[in-house]
Amino acid sequence: MRRRVEHPPRTGARFVRGVWHGVVVDSAAVNRANWDERAPAHAASPGYHVAQFLADPEYVSDVVRFDRPRLGDIRGLRTVHLQCHIGTDTISLGRLGARVTGLDFSTAALLEARRIAAAAGSDVDFVESDVYAAPDVLGYGAFDLVFTGIGALCWLPDIRRWAATVAGLLAPGGRLFLREGHPMLWAVDETVADSLVIGYPYFETPEPSVFSSDETYVETSERLTNTVTHEWNHGLGEVVGALLGEGFQLTMLVEHDSVPWPALPGRMRVGDDGEWRLIDAPERLPLSYTLQAVKIAA
Repeated sequence: MRRRVEHPPRTGARFVRGVWHGVVVDSAAVNRANWDERAPAHAASPGYHVAQFLADPEYVSDVVRFDRPRLGDIRGLRTVHLQCHIGTDTISLGRLGARVTGLDFSTAALLEARRIAAAAGSDVDFVESDVYAAPDVLGYGAFDLVFTGIGALCWLPDIRRWAATVAGLLAPGGRLFLREGHPMLWAVDETVADSLVIGYPYFETPEPSVFSSDETYVETSERLTNTVTHEWNHGLGEVVGALLGEGFQLTMLVEHDSVPWPALPGRMRVGDDGEWRLIDAPERLPLSYTLQAVKIAA
């Protein structure tokens, strides 16, 4: 759950630094502090199924399992998982045969990821870096597959710069695989319980939406002290347009009526597939989407 704090004023700052109430604010640093604190709580929570990963060498995460038919055969593919957090989806891709590197900006998250991977006997690498610096850190054209899991893009201020990053990482003919929360879901005010109300931007804005909550999205008794987050929405057309602008060919776009967490509290129920859907008329609102695109050879 998140609680809206305040929409900071437009400052002309385009990426991750702005001025709010006369104070220079680094959005990346604000978000990193929040995710550093979430990481150990997430690793200890049943929601990330760490015990199952350690007990069953064939276990894969719910997120990867949901899209496995669309993901196809990834055996042997040089794969980078951007914004990998504590690495459960990264390990899952490795278990499907990919040669995987996970990348994240949170030191604490990567400590957990490496610990889990070692305990699970998983041969994956983890690298600490800002997303936009990934090609410089990992190499240009070094990968056959870029994977980005759900709940990642909302932490990035510039979708065009993200698309350029993905293009930089992929070899010609390489593929992007993205599942993300639908921008219509991100625009809904989750605090309004009796109707669907658009309370937040649908389109990307120069300034972030600022939220504060001492809770996270998994079952845990821990309460956060770094409560503030800065987030951006990106319209579906903005995501597709950014990729087309980088020379990608769109090969799949599927909208889903489900997400893997109760995004609208009190209005959703979980199915046998582990996905949450609206209880009342789920056809009203797309909740997530899967997108695939191929980098066209120069």
